[in-house]
Amino acid sequence: MGRILAIDYGQKRVGLAVTDPLKIIANGLTTVPSGQIFKFLADYIQKEEVELFVVGHPRQMNYEDSASMRLIEPFVRGLKNKFPQIPVKMVDERFTSVLAHQAMLDGGLKKKARQNKALVDEISATIILQSYMESLRNGSF
Repeated sequence: MGRILAIDYGQKRVGLAVTDPLKIIANGLTTVPSGQIFKFLADYIQKEEVELFVVGHPRQMNYEDSASMRLIEPFVRGLKNKFPQIPVKMVDERFTSVLAHQAMLDGGLKKKARQNKALVDEISATIILQSYMESLRNGSF
């Protein structure tokens, strides 16, 4: 059984989260500089079976694509070209950064740790993955 790998793509960093092989739990994986993401994914896929990529879809409150979609579209095309055997699903990522900061507060992280943007990106990817998994359970996807 393969894992589901979630991607919170950003101009500087990419937050990553992954399920366990049974697809029960979403865990933060790491944060990678954007320029190294395809190499990281290729190396990861050599070690672990990935059956689906879930990519955060940046939207505005009115459900229209946000301006950062201009960065995401070329990335998703590259993802599909480099890993054609792995399907890609886009998942609404509105509020993930807010939820990530709230999770950090709730977890008792000190202010310095909460300012770590790489950690915020990794937690955001985990929230994207949890959202996708919940939508599967609810029959929304």
